Amino acid sequence: MSRFLFLALFCLAAHAQDFPQKGPVEMTVLFPAGSSADVTARMLADGMSGPLGQKVLVVNRPGAGGAIGYKHVAAQKPDGYSLVWNSNSISTSYHSGQLPFDYTAFAPVARVLVESVVVAVRADARWKDLKQLLEEVKSKGKAVSIGHSGVGSHTHLSLAALMHAAGAQATAVPFGASQVIPSLLGGHVDAVVQFPGALAGPVKQGQVRLLAALTTARDSAFPDVPTARELGYDVALDAWRGIAVPHGTPAAVIARLESAIRITADSAEFRKSSGNLGVRPAFLPAAEFGELIARDDRAIARQMQLIGLKKN
Repeated sequence: MSRFLFLALFCLAAHAQDFPQKGPVEMTVLFPAGSSADVTARMLADGMSGPLGQKVLVVNRPGAGGAIGYKHVAAQKPDGYSLVWNSNSISTSYHSGQLPFDYTAFAPVARVLVESVVVAVRADARWKDLKQLLEEVKSKGKAVSIGHSGVGSHTHLSLAALMHAAGAQATAVPFGASQVIPSLLGGHVDAVVQFPGALAGPVKQGQVRLLAALTTARDSAFPDVPTARELGYDVALDAWRGIAVPHGTPAAVIARLESAIRITADSAEFRKSSGNLGVRPAFLPAAEFGELIARDDRAIARQMQLIGLKKN
């Protein structure tokens, strides 16, 4: 081993051992303050600050479907002081052409949360289950309209996956996330694909019926709602959120961050607060999280190809 390489490795090891003594850690959130992504990020940041012995500061860098925040973090030093509160959007941003790099520009640290996507109709709708809805879509085609949160969003991709699995094609109607449920209740669309946090109130008030979850497991907030797979439709696209750092961050630094995240995600306070927001803690360590991101990237690329949104 050359003297230069030895010194470089020694410096990296020393830095990792000292991390994070030089100051606060910054967590970039890809969405505006007050959004569910922002609220959960702040919960995580507060929890991580204790085990790390340094403040974790949340900075909102919204825009371009997450591309602005991803570009900022990818350009920072790989030293553990710049984190991104990432999600499946790393793949949608890349494959839609908004990012010049893919998920490999980052090193995974840990998955933290999973959020389900569900199919919902009004309580007075004639469809009592998912099969009835899809059979009508197959017979009437685009006469049936289904709303989602916007072109290229996770709900849009989940809807496309469901239509592909069912061999059907409804009219997909994009709305801003805050408009989806009012549009369903107002009769502007026949059904919606949406995150359950936005549906908890209408379900409790008897305005909305949930037909299925398009995820790997039933949602803990709605345990009686079956998954699409249970009903014979091979669709399971979990929406996840986690932490990543610029590629090249030392393994010891990643391990330190991973440990702080695990402690936070496993805490009773974090679990309760997350549940109140309609999301569930689902910690995965760095290696398993990296495997998940790679699998999801392939699945997302396929879905975006199907709906004509794939550019990269």
